[in-house]
Amino acid sequence: MRQGEAAARAVNVRVLLADQDPLVRRVVRDALAGNGISVIAEAGDGREAVDLASRCNPDVVLMDLVLPELDGPTAIRRIVSASPLVRVVVLTAAKDAGAGITALKAGASGYVTKDVELSTLPRIITAVANGEAAVSRAFVSVLIDRLRSAPEGNAGLRPVRSRLTPREWEVMDLLCGGLSLDDVTDVLVVSSETARSHMQRAMRKLGVHSREAAIEAVRELRASAAAVGPQDDTWIATVA
Repeated sequence: MRQGEAAARAVNVRVLLADQDPLVRRVVRDALAGNGISVIAEAGDGREAVDLASRCNPDVVLMDLVLPELDGPTAIRRIVSASPLVRVVVLTAAKDAGAGITALKAGASGYVTKDVELSTLPRIITAVANGEAAVSRAFVSVLIDRLRSAPEGNAGLRPVRSRLTPREWEVMDLLCGGLSLDDVTDVLVVSSETARSHMQRAMRKLGVHSREAAIEAVRELRASAAAVGPQDDTWIATVA
């Protein structure tokens, strides 16, 4: 994509910043504002981030993984569960591979560390707003290792780009494992109505009309994700 095209696609991207450090928020806000991206709100803790994401309806939430009041992974799950169209990018000082995996499993579409060049942030936000995923290049090897060590049949593998929420994936994972809907309610400690609602929403997003067809569609998604792998730019966009 030419630079002019990328800039045009960045215009009108609405971003919510969540970081407990006001200085970090100011620096990031300035870096984004100079590239046509609008920072519509800022949060200093996880609970506020969830509330603002619901009220302000941003395109992208750019948030730290370590937040007071409500931890990052929990905040991510609540944001994407309440607003599936909102994308979350983690911008954190934590370089632990497990933290990155946790963030992606919670529903984040991106994971980059705070030593990333500020000039690349607009490109990251634009890519994620346009439906891609973005992680630091060093983190790609972690994803590759996780794919290689995934159970046979790709059980539990979830594409980074997916219309299903993390909770819908949890329900479908259990159904794919042979559990009944009653079993799912016991494992997730939810009501049968809630489990059925998650399953039905997953079915609608997958474009199928039966539980069996949904299970088959999920298996196909896993197979596709495993075949494409994290080095394919259509699946995940890496940044320096």
